[in-house]
Amino acid sequence: MEVDKNCNFWLPKKNRFCANACLHHSLFCGNHKPRSDDQWIPCPIDPSHSVLKENLEGHVKRCPLLKQVQSLTLQPYYQKGINSGNQTEEDGKMITSELKRNAVYSMSVAQFSELIRKIESLHESIRHYIRDSYKVPEACGIWIKRQVDGKLPFQEKHVAQQASILANLEEFGILDKNSIESEGFDHDGFFGNGNGVPAVVEFGAGRGYLTQMLADCYGIQKVYLVERKSYKLKADRSLRQKERLILERLRIDIEDLNLKAVESLRGVPYLAIGKHLCGPATDLTLRCCLVKYCDQENIPVSDVDTNLRGLAIATCCHHLCQWKNYINKTYFSNLGFTKEDFHAITWFTSWAVDADHSSDILDVNNCSLDSQSMETNFSENRGVEEVIRNMKAAERAALGFKCKQIIDMGRMVWMKECGLDTQFVKYVPSTISPENHLLIARCINHL
Repeated sequence: MEVDKNCNFWLPKKNRFCANACLHHSLFCGNHKPRSDDQWIPCPIDPSHSVLKENLEGHVKRCPLLKQVQSLTLQPYYQKGINSGNQTEEDGKMITSELKRNAVYSMSVAQFSELIRKIESLHESIRHYIRDSYKVPEACGIWIKRQVDGKLPFQEKHVAQQASILANLEEFGILDKNSIESEGFDHDGFFGNGNGVPAVVEFGAGRGYLTQMLADCYGIQKVYLVERKSYKLKADRSLRQKERLILERLRIDIEDLNLKAVESLRGVPYLAIGKHLCGPATDLTLRCCLVKYCDQENIPVSDVDTNLRGLAIATCCHHLCQWKNYINKTYFSNLGFTKEDFHAITWFTSWAVDADHSSDILDVNNCSLDSQSMETNFSENRGVEEVIRNMKAAERAALGFKCKQIIDMGRMVWMKECGLDTQFVKYVPSTISPENHLLIARCINHL
């Protein structure tokens, strides 16, 4: 009897069996052979992908990222986990969105309503510190009018966000709108006036188009793009064509970057920026720029880098935030929130971006949840999941935005404690992007 040599896996969309050859002593090909999940383990070189346990030894020798990781570890600015913060073994655990959701659903209705009450009360006390500041600077006219390299990608919503970030930096006195016109550089290539910033470090740079606009419109002369991933269609080509501009791309996780060990940046005043720094990346960046590096006992000491002139971070993806990385645990603890409360708050933030933002009509400050009615209308038998299911979409979105602002307020308070002059603004309407919070800071000693 002839044995069927083709894979026995049925492909419903193609209405046929897989045409690949079977593995030896198997009814299936390599792609469709059933495997239990415990056979797959994260690659020790790059945990973003998994490997079969029996293939691990061979894979480690030929992993595509092996050479890159080996090269990175030899760099003087690589220091594993330097910006992750001082953690206990328990704090070091990664809490997934699923775990956060399950923890919220396991609350009693009374516990859930009390948490909502505390969130509403805290937000009421901080909302006056957050202002709308959507601006388009005159200096960015060449981008707004599309008078730039035609090969550069132009998406109106991204240009609007980038321009408003730079406008807020200009208004706050960190950028000088006259610098590109005056071309006032001294013999070191720095701006001759006192307000110029000769270098910019963009964290989570991606393709680098925020820095591209900054270089085009404000005459920055040294550029450092920090990004752990590789991207196509980067701004690097256009930036390298600029006369006298020095570009260095650092392919490294922000968590492992010792910025003071970047040789070409030593002694150079710089501006730190980041657009849509996802979740804990904001906290890692703040540590990277603002904390003296840990002593031998791994105890961080807050202090401002003497070369830092200013900082602007557009925060993003607060649902990914982790207690183990958060920059200001003391802020939450002093307000009576636990680590579990923090993770619940981060989970609520996803409701903000899930809402309909086709019109900017949601007034966060005038939309609040009545925690008392939750306890009255929902018995413990129905549970928190039922309470959440019965919340209006606008209520969920408003709560999500409030939680995002609370998380960012803790970050702003921490920067103030480091001696910085700070602002917290909504830099674009939610119709452009629901991720519209911007933290700005400047070093008072260099005004």
